[in-house]
Amino acid sequence: MTRAPLTDSAFDAAFWLLDRALEDNEYLNPRKLHRLLYLAQAYFAVSQSGRALMPATFVADPDGPLEPTLFRAFAYSRPRVDVQPIDEAGTQLLDSIWRRFGAHSTDHLTKTVKRHPPYADAFRAGPRAVITVEAMVAFYGRPRRRPEEGIGILTDSGAPAIDQVLRPRVMRSQSGKPVNVHQWRPRSLKDKG
Repeated sequence: MTRAPLTDSAFDAAFWLLDRALEDNEYLNPRKLHRLLYLAQAYFAVSQSGRALMPATFVADPDGPLEPTLFRAFAYSRPRVDVQPIDEAGTQLLDSIWRRFGAHSTDHLTKTVKRHPPYADAFRAGPRAVITVEAMVAFYGRPRRRPEEGIGILTDSGAPAIDQVLRPRVMRSQSGKPVNVHQWRPRSLKDKG
């Protein structure tokens, strides 16, 4: 059974990232926006057992992963679109993506993500082939064999594990002390062996 995406539209996540960049006095160019949205879709699906963040189809464009509908809508300027607020799980993920990957250059994000299997396999199938959410989850959600694999930045062979990307929520204990909490994600039977 396929679960509905968290947001009503990919515009909701795109505008959230654009507004966040403006808050930080940064210009978020279209290429970088698409790379961040792609990573957001991938890591949200990993954290939510395959559920998509947004109803979006990413394709393996020669320039890197992109969402064609957003690409056309933003071709000349920021489109006038009514966006809906995103619930806490989505904003926590988008904030984590921005904090983890937003400082990387567009070229670094593009070169690195193009070498990752979800994009590379789709591109080998043909330019503008669909990058499936399942392929994203298989790569970005795979268990790390060595502790150093994928830590810190995106590399050609790996990506940070979800617990290194998703910032923990800060809540208060019964005594009022701040504590970090993560969503519980049980390991699959495949991971245990």
